[in-house]
Amino acid sequence: MKKIITYGTFDLTHIWHIRILKRAKSLWDYLIVGVSSDEFNAKKWKKCSFSYQERKEIVSSIRYVDEVLEEHSWQQKRNDIIRHNIDVFVIGNDWKWKFDDLNDICEVIYLPRTDDISTTEIKDKIQAWIY
Repeated sequence: MKKIITYGTFDLTHIWHIRILKRAKSLWDYLIVGVSSDEFNAKKWKKCSFSYQERKEIVSSIRYVDEVLEEHSWQQKRNDIIRHNIDVFVIGNDWKWKFDDLNDICEVIYLPRTDDISTTEIKDKIQAWIY
């Protein structure tokens, strides 16, 4: 069985999130998703609309996801990959080359993003509608 892992905040989960999870699951057997904790998001200066527990519940309910874990730091990825015996780390190509240092313990794949879809853009549109 081939295991894959990816990470994200998954706030305002949208079609790009679903597509990357679906694509990842179609290529490999077991998909683990790391969802950023509220504390980690604060360190990244990200303000979420939903709490970690709510975002975890949303991601857990996606049929392509086999397991969800809580992400606390950037450095956690290496330990998670080793601990969970991961074969492939996948993330959107907006992170291209940022995680190449993990190639020594697993394959790193950057998947193309869906054009014109981002959580930031969705939040900006909502703000514009409100005001």
